[in-house]
Amino acid sequence: MFTVEERDRIRGHIVELARRDKRIVAGALVGGSAAGGDRWSDLDLSFGLSEGTDLVGTLAEFTRVLEKEFQAVTLFDLPYQSTVYRVFLFPGCLQVDLSFTPGHDFGALGPRFSLLFGKTVERVQPQPVTLEHLFGLAVHHLLRARFCVERGRFWQAG
Repeated sequence: MFTVEERDRIRGHIVELARRDKRIVAGALVGGSAAGGDRWSDLDLSFGLSEGTDLVGTLAEFTRVLEKEFQAVTLFDLPYQSTVYRVFLFPGCLQVDLSFTPGHDFGALGPRFSLLFGKTVERVQPQPVTLEHLFGLAVHHLLRARFCVERGRFWQAG
């Protein structure tokens, strides 16, 4: 299991890489990282890119560096609006989420955003999901799981 000191060292290293990279104009702690977190918290960092920077290429370069220097493994990507989130697993079960956004869109999408360097823009905040919507999703997923169990597809029910 990773230690808080290891997580802090990795965070410092990634932030320093970003500060030295001319393609990156802003950086922030987001999610649990921005709120301080606890012993088990993952690491969430977001970066704003300079005008004309290739987001996919920049993400690929950061990935190569993290794989080489930390033996990080990419788990998945999650695109949202103009941002791409890449989720990594580091040794010791440390999850590191990096996101890259064009600088003209870089700013907080929620309350857990702590700017480290650069500038932000005001972003339109997403509307909160209603309880009715969440309840509908829960019922849908429960029904699908039940049907999978009835079909004998236990692995699909999870």
